[in-house]
This record gives sequence, C-alpha cells and structure tokens, in this order.
Amino acid sequence: DARHVSAKLGMTFYALDFKEDFGRIIDYFVDEYNAGRTPNPCVRCNDWLKFGKLHDYANSIGAEFVASGHHAQILQGDDGAQLHMGADDGKDQSYVLFGASRDRIGEMMLPIGHLQKSEVRDLAKEFDLPVFGKPDSQEICFVPDDNYANLIAKKTPGSMQQGDVLDADGNVIGKHEGQQKYTIGQRRGLGIALSKPVYVVDKDPVLNTVTIGGEALLDTNGVIAKDTNWLVDESNEWIPCSAKIRYNTPPALGKVRAVGQSIEVQFDEPQRGGAPGQAVVCYQDTRVV
Repeated sequence: DARHVSAKLGMTFYALDFKEDFGRIIDYFVDEYNAGRTPNPCVRCNDWLKFGKLHDYANSIGAEFVASGHHAQILQGDDGAQLHMGADDGKDQSYVLFGASRDRIGEMMLPIGHLQKSEVRDLAKEFDLPVFGKPDSQEICFVPDDNYANLIAKKTPGSMQQGDVLDADGNVIGKHEGQQKYTIGQRRGLGIALSKPVYVVDKDPVLNTVTIGGEALLDTNGVIAKDTNWLVDESNEWIPCSAKIRYNTPPALGKVRAVGQSIEVQFDEPQRGGAPGQAVVCYQDTRVV
C-alpha cells in the first residue's frame, strides 16, 4: 500500500529491514504474557522503532523530520515542541506516543492530527490514493488472526499450562488452560458460569492461578508505574492531571508525582482495573506530560 501511494504521489520509496529489531518487540510481547502482565507492543514499537531507529536512519540521510499518520498533534509552546491529543477523540493515539523523548518530539511531524478520520479519508479520496477506503487496523500487526495465545505457544513451547481458577476467597472453582490467555478486567471467555457477572481480578504466573470476582474488586484509586518519560519538568510534588490507564478509555481526573525512578498517579474517583504491563499516560488539558 505504501509503495502504491508513493508511486501515485511521485515519491521515492525505500523499504527498511528492521526484522531483527522487530523480533525484539515480539519477544517482549511473549515474555510479558508469560510473566503475568499485559503488554502494549504498539508503545514499544513507537519507542524502539518508529521514533527510535527510524529517526536514527532519518538523521543518517540528512532528514530533519519523521512524519507519521498518528492521530496526535505536535504544538509549539514556550518550552518547545509539545505532544498533544489528536482532534478526533475517537481515534486519538497520543497514548501510544508517550514514550517519545522531548528531543524526538521536536523531530516529529503528525500532519493529520488536527483532522477527523472521516476528513482524512475524504482527502485521500480527493487525491485518488488507493487506500482511501482501507478498513481501520484493529488487531496487533504480528498477530493477524488475533489469536495471541497461538503465538505464545509457538515461541515458548510448554509455557502455557493448566492451572486453578480461584474465587476472591481463594477457593478453587475451576481450571484454566494457561494464565496467559487472561487479562485483568476480562469478562468474556472465562468458561465459568456463576449467578452474577465476574471478571479476572488477579493472576499469579508463579502459582499459575487466575482469580475471578465481582466488578468492585477491579476498582483502583491509584497506580505506580516505572519506565517513565517526563515531557515536562519532572516534579516530586503532586501536579494536577488527567490520566488514562488503557488506550480506549477517556482520561480520569487525578494527580501525578515522581517517586524515585517511577511515578505515582492518584485518581479523584476509583478507576476500573489497571492491568500490570499497560501504560498510564498523564495529561494537562490535551498535552501529554
């Protein structure tokens, strides 16, 4: 598709071989599930490849910027380039870009961030680009059949083992075929029928158990996260913000502060189940901080 669009626009097309580096992302994905966490490969891909190695390549050929089609915006402020939410709330991708360094943001161009997705499609059709009607991508690109358990089994044979499903009191109420097949907050596909709705509320990869319980057990008042990337001056004092603990939910009001090499986020109202391994991304208005 990229080659066809480049030909239509009369642009030179280069394909870069990042296969070895991309393997690192797949390994991370598998390792995180085996460790009982829920990975976010799109975040790592942006950090390591799109705004990592791709920027290094751009610099090597004298290019000043790397442009991408993410729904987010680069705006200029008193402290230089700032990363902001995209104008299309339903398609905003600032969440998966939080790991780009402050220096990298100054080298990024996000030319469709101020548009609605429908406007982007209209422009593509106007320019007679062959992808104007291409469906949105929903699945992880290296799991095209959306069956990530098969990938884990293939990459780490024997890693998925049958184990106990527990209730909130620790009683065994069933069996599972591998804790990797479950994520915190999951409701469907549990294979256990109870008189009330239940969710995955905890996992133990060492004991190979999955714990299920009522929705109230998913509520959290705050989270602590490592691998932090401050896009404003780091603060050990609480600063007001809104924060997202998963990609497809609106930001919730709260506050954030640095604690050593980590950050602590406290919410004004309890939030439903942050899954270990996911990112918490903090905003001030539309700006990623």
